[in-house]
Amino acid sequence: MKPDLNSSADARLIELKAWLQGLPPALGLDLQTLRPASSDASFRRYYRLRAGPDTVIAMDAPPSHEDCRPFLQVGGLLADGGLNVPKVLARNLDAGFLLLSDLGEQTFYQAIQAGMDDRRLQALYRGALAALVRMQKIPAASLPAYDADRLMQELGVFPEWYARTHCQAALGEAELAALQSVFATLVQDNAGQPAVLVHRDFHSPNLMVGPSDQEPGIIDFQDALAGPISYDIASLVMDARTTWEEPQQLDWAIRYWEAARAAGLPIAGDFADFHRQYEWMSLQRNLRILGVFARLSHRDGKHGYLDHIPRVSAYVRQVAGRYGPLRPLLRILDKIENRQAVAGYTF
Repeated sequence: MKPDLNSSADARLIELKAWLQGLPPALGLDLQTLRPASSDASFRRYYRLRAGPDTVIAMDAPPSHEDCRPFLQVGGLLADGGLNVPKVLARNLDAGFLLLSDLGEQTFYQAIQAGMDDRRLQALYRGALAALVRMQKIPAASLPAYDADRLMQELGVFPEWYARTHCQAALGEAELAALQSVFATLVQDNAGQPAVLVHRDFHSPNLMVGPSDQEPGIIDFQDALAGPISYDIASLVMDARTTWEEPQQLDWAIRYWEAARAAGLPIAGDFADFHRQYEWMSLQRNLRILGVFARLSHRDGKHGYLDHIPRVSAYVRQVAGRYGPLRPLLRILDKIENRQAVAGYTF
């Protein structure tokens, strides 16, 4: 629910307005123009307001739930790497407020929903692929590791929130054992990849249409880690918010792979090997997303995320049906999604 900008009940908004009012007059802030810009799956909220001839973004990140320091750390790394990220104009870390430069009002996702021709679409995504390669060249040693333990822990939301809570399906011992075997197979492969800076949500809602198609704005990067090199391209080509068919997935993945090799990134020398790596990585990500989207609905009341579940489930089935070690997942999906079972595999 969007906040009522005139409601005295919204204590955080009152605090934010007071902080903004106390900032230097040279910023030219016009608080009368303050309006919601966006919100995300976390507790963060964003507002846009005029600042002289331009607009700026005020970020509200309640300290009891959010920490602004990773945003500042990762934003600094990306800016130093030449990427287009918001500039920090003012901060109050104790209160959880940041004032940021405005990268624009339209995300890739919004631009796609509004309609664009394929030529513009391809130009935007080629710019995003180039930005991804530059991002992965940035040293990531200062970031926490996206290691096997963390990858496995993330998968726990799938049986708990997607299977049991959302689909109301009870998995038997054999099914749970098969699911854990698939999880272990995925995580061993994912964690064995070379580690680079991983945005973790490098997809259409977090890429801004900028003045140049070759320089997308990048947002929502505060959860970045040092992890598998295939993670972010998997996020981009199997976007949880936008359906891309396999020919388009492959086209962008090949372009990325060629650029990554040319940049000297530690990527597989054979595209067939890399194709399998990023598909297996996408399976870990999309199983987690099914659980997270279900949790956002059932626990947090953010029911709009359920609209994207059929797309994410289709991506899961695309990959699980292609590789023998992953095929037991199809029978589990058939059961929990109440579909007719696919013949030809057992636990």
